[in-house]
Amino acid sequence: MGKGGEKGGESGEPEAQIRFYTWEEIQKHNLRTDKWLVIERKVYNITKWANRHPGGQRVISHCAGEDATDAFQAFHINPTLVQKFLKPLLIGELAPGEPSQDRDKNSQLVEDFRTLRKTAEDMNLFRANPLFFSLYLGHIIAMEVAAWLMVSYFGTGWITTLILACLLTTSQAQAGWLQHDFGHLSVFKKSSWNHIVHKFVIGHLKGASANWWNHRHFQHHAKPNIFKKDPDVNMLHIFVLGDTQPVEYGKKKLKYLPYNHQHEYFFLIFPPLLIPVYFQIQIISTMIKRRFWADLAWAISYYMRYFITYIPFYGVLGSLSLLTFVRFLESHWFVWVTQMNHIPMEIDCEKHRDWLSSQVAATCNIEQSFFNDWFTGHLNFQIEHHLFPTMPRHNFWKVKPLVKSLCAKYGVQYEEKPLGKAFVDIIGSLKKSGDLWLDAYLHK
Repeated sequence: MGKGGEKGGESGEPEAQIRFYTWEEIQKHNLRTDKWLVIERKVYNITKWANRHPGGQRVISHCAGEDATDAFQAFHINPTLVQKFLKPLLIGELAPGEPSQDRDKNSQLVEDFRTLRKTAEDMNLFRANPLFFSLYLGHIIAMEVAAWLMVSYFGTGWITTLILACLLTTSQAQAGWLQHDFGHLSVFKKSSWNHIVHKFVIGHLKGASANWWNHRHFQHHAKPNIFKKDPDVNMLHIFVLGDTQPVEYGKKKLKYLPYNHQHEYFFLIFPPLLIPVYFQIQIISTMIKRRFWADLAWAISYYMRYFITYIPFYGVLGSLSLLTFVRFLESHWFVWVTQMNHIPMEIDCEKHRDWLSSQVAATCNIEQSFFNDWFTGHLNFQIEHHLFPTMPRHNFWKVKPLVKSLCAKYGVQYEEKPLGKAFVDIIGSLKKSGDLWLDAYLHK
């Protein structure tokens, strides 16, 4: 059963008969040079095609050897269209006696979640409101125009410049949330339209790379808070996260930094430097190394527009200093909002959970209010966003009761907290991890 399964999957040649595979055999094909996955009980060999995957080869490779049905549904707004790319990769099906879910996952929970998704589709919760996103883009552009008008009228005094920096920081942060919408294909029905506007927003309005964002962020969504799979928890030995990594570092006597003080030096390293230093270096190097020339052109258009606008008022050095200050402020906003949903949650190695359980374990929600919705770009609904990444954010509150009910039915913890507590929990979590490291370092 299942022998010779490589044949035909990559060549596109039709199989004379259906081949059947067991989970035991499929799970062996999770290597860098040998990758199979399962979607709706069909087995696909993605070994060679992974490098051509539009979302990046890593995100699809993270699902190798697994049932990727829910991930496939989550990331694609038109699964039927994508099937044409899968057809040549088909090598067989799960054997009739094999369960649809791998590794003893709760099949009833999985089916109930898929029923919930179908209910959300029937409620039109995946349909975007054009007025919402038009007004959102409009308020970003309005802030950019107001900033220019203010410096034109009031000059370049310290108070004016400070207000100007706050306006530009707000527009940049909000543009960041908006590009996130287009990057997740949650605005237009056609993927191509989302991709085009995504490049405009992240490129021309922010000076960043759409491809860099896609390849990084989709990995985070596929395997949130999973070491070696989620790039957002790759802290380059600067921080230790969760409960297991600190102990592992401690036992190995690894001390790149005094991790028992990481909750203190967090303020000096993470919020101030993530966007103006680390992200900027990573974005520019990625665009050049991977030859993302279209993204580079969009980014250049942002910097040209910015310097043409502000050099007449501040000069070259002054404009560069202003931009750096804006990035510095935006970085604080971005870090606190994005980390409050994840750092305090479970961070560990791969456990091969079902889609619902894995996403909820790694995310938490923040209480809803008009300010919280706006300030976080609706990432206060992080659980719903992770479960349904292509759902327009203005519909998260509608699906939330259904998600909470399903979680309660199966005893899956659904965590929600006030905004202030979420910020405090980041520091508390870092302190806890640092203390675990110190104890293991000294006594194990």
